[in-house]
Amino acid sequence: MNINGRAVTADVEPRTLLVHFIREAMGLTGTHVGCETGYCGACTVHLDGKAVKSCTMFAVQAEAADITTIEGVADGETLHPVQEGFWERHGLQCGFCTPGMIMSAIALLDGNDNPSEAEIRHGIEGNLCRCTGYHNIVRAVEYASARMRGDEPPPPDWDTGS
Repeated sequence: MNINGRAVTADVEPRTLLVHFIREAMGLTGTHVGCETGYCGACTVHLDGKAVKSCTMFAVQAEAADITTIEGVADGETLHPVQEGFWERHGLQCGFCTPGMIMSAIALLDGNDNPSEAEIRHGIEGNLCRCTGYHNIVRAVEYASARMRGDEPPPPDWDTGS
């Protein structure tokens, strides 16, 4: 398989979950292990361009696939617009859900460059956040959407214009 553009080969136990392979064999710990049932979304990665929960599949099922983890979305020192949006619009608190949220948001924006608030909420609904209440996460995705279209992002909610 390819992970973040790098070809990797490994022998794994057939029962090894993809999330554990990514974290333990590849040392890419940005993909988090949360519920291990596919409910929380902390383990979300892109497999052949689609967001998947890596705790719901075996590593052997990803043979010959292209996988992108949170470590692979920035361009060197330049953050991906979604990462930038989370920074600029305070879309995180503890940070545990953040990698999965970012991966789901990127997948959403890859298919819809100008989603409504409802579409953003639907696009991240498979990811749980216990800290933020989602408001700033939605604002972060709106920011990223604008940046990816080449538009000026909306001002932050706290910017009163005075």
